[in-house]
Amino acid sequence: MITALRELVEKSPRAGFWKCFDRLRAKRRLWNHKRVYRVYCALRLNLPRRTRRRVPTRLRQPLLAPNALNQVWALDFMADALYGGRKFRVLNVIDEGNREALAIEIATSIPSRRVVRVLDELVALNGAPKALRMDNGPELIAEVLVEWCREHEVDPRYIQPGKPDQNAFVERFNRSYRDGVLDAYVFGSIEEVRRISEEWREDYNWERPHDSLGRVPPLTFLPRPTASRESTLQLST
Repeated sequence: MITALRELVEKSPRAGFWKCFDRLRAKRRLWNHKRVYRVYCALRLNLPRRTRRRVPTRLRQPLLAPNALNQVWALDFMADALYGGRKFRVLNVIDEGNREALAIEIATSIPSRRVVRVLDELVALNGAPKALRMDNGPELIAEVLVEWCREHEVDPRYIQPGKPDQNAFVERFNRSYRDGVLDAYVFGSIEEVRRISEEWREDYNWERPHDSLGRVPPLTFLPRPTASRESTLQLST
């Protein structure tokens, strides 16, 4: 009985007691259900069981810096909390061509539809990219975002699970943003986070030297035709 139960649970880890019992009966194991349940509990199979999250297989994504704008945009999420303990999330979008911070979206929740809305605003302002580089988070593999990529003829380049180095440009941006904003201030409200983040984003794009760009800011290294100091604040107004 112990062997039979363990084999069933290994094959179907989400199955409960009655599913296991019915399978045993189907195999002509005519044990009494009370006796089976005692063994089932003794094996601690009645407790919640951890299962591995199914992650899609992805091809390795080579990380090469494009020599033009709107070739590849990189997306990634961050998380932090206000002084009172309220948690919030951050969606960062950068252009890999010049490492420009296109958007820093901040909210208590950023579902896939909000991601699409941010992308629509960026496309209206800058034009559509040829590809999006992102990880396998639930908001980024959702059908609504996949459909958006299909409609705009954008190639979704998902990195391999557990390989953040394949999205290194935005990961490096995340570190700068955390050092310069999230770890540098104690925030009392979401509005305060947004205001300080937008001021930091403008400085990052226009003033802050970038070591890998020859110690010049992103919009000096590779100017964007539609970019101006006024347009950098457009998404926040």
